[in-house]
Order: sequence, then C-alpha cells, then structure tokens
Amino acid sequence: MKVGVFGGSFDPPHCGHVLAASYVLSVGDVDRVLVVPVAAHAFDKRSQSFEHRLAMCRAAFAMLVGAEVSDVERDLEQPNYTLRTLEFLASRNPSWEMRLIVGADVLEETAKWHRFDEVSRIAPPLVLGRVGHVRPDAPAPVLPGISSTDVRAWLQDPQGDERPELRAAVPGDVRRYIRERGLYR
Repeated sequence: MKVGVFGGSFDPPHCGHVLAASYVLSVGDVDRVLVVPVAAHAFDKRSQSFEHRLAMCRAAFAMLVGAEVSDVERDLEQPNYTLRTLEFLASRNPSWEMRLIVGADVLEETAKWHRFDEVSRIAPPLVLGRVGHVRPDAPAPVLPGISSTDVRAWLQDPQGDERPELRAAVPGDVRRYIRERGLYR
C-alpha cells in the first residue's frame, strides 16, 4: 500500500492542508494519507496543545475518504523528528511504501531538518507546488497560498471568524472548534 505521510504543526489546519491530501489521493500518488500532527515542534515553535491540534485535524479531514489522522507522535520521545516518526511507522507497517507529503515551501528548510537525506530514503518527498513559493526544483502550484500563520493573525482580528478570507481558508468544523474553545484569541 502506498501511504502519504503528511506531518506538520496544523496550528490550525486549513483548507490548503485538506486540498493537499485530496490532491495526492485524487491523482493516485498514494492510496491513503496519514495526517500526523507533531506533538512538539522540532524547531521549538509555540503552538496550541497537541490535543487541540489533533481534534482540529480530525474535524478538518473527517470528510476526506482515504485520509486518517494519527496520534502516533503522542507516544514518541520528545522532541521528535520526522525521521523517528517515519522509522516508527515503517517498523509497524513493513508493507507500506511511504511518501512524505510536503509543500514547496518546505524545500527552503530541508537543511534544518534532522537527517533529511535519511527521511528522503525512507519516504521520498512528494512535493506539491504552492502559490507564493515558486521554485525551479518544485512543480507548478496546485495549492493556494494559505498559511496557518495568516489564519492565526486573522483570528486575532476583532471580526475573527466573520472575516471572509478566514471563512474561505478554514473548514467550518475547525472554525467552530476554535470559536467554542476561544483558541487563538
């Protein structure tokens, strides 16, 4: 089975994330997408709790057949690295042929990753072009230029989830979860 491992902070997950998973499933690059929110970011980025981000991912990807949200990072030693997650998944699922799903923006950061060469060996990157991150070593953009950083900034606005760009960028169930718990205020 071909499995796309889609890791990230997902702080919060947005429509660009859902579109990435949908895209790789629809073009047949993978049979299944495993969405893996990081428990603690290796670059020490501050974020909402793992439990909130996990719940938001479950809400965001619930309607997407072929996508599954995994809590695998909850039990791995922290701080964790993508390499350790992939090694763990490979040891538990030896029949999987894994690909690491990344946006073209990640190509700018691979030098900072822990042993990216080994990550690429275990799960060759499946790079998706993203608006605003056009690079000669990346495919043409298929993903919008939405970022979780922008979403968090929009949520700081007093208009909050009434902003049209926020409503267009974040799945309704995720917006509802954020609003009901007062996150990102």
